[in-house]
Amino acid sequence: MQFESFSEFLAMGGHAQYVWMAYGSMAAFLLAYVMVLVRKRRTVVGELKWRAAADAHEVEQ
Repeated sequence: MQFESFSEFLAMGGHAQYVWMAYGSMAAFLLAYVMVLVRKRRTVVGELKWRAAADAHEVEQ
């Protein structure tokens, strides 16, 4: 589908509300998912460091 102008493109043939809402909700979902993954990774890395330090302390004794 071709549009005559940029404003026509943004209007999406009268369906802009649904199209941009779909894009926006998907972007929000992906951003939230990445944030959850980053937080989970930090938790796992921190736990692994803690276990490694505990193991090293155990070996020293």
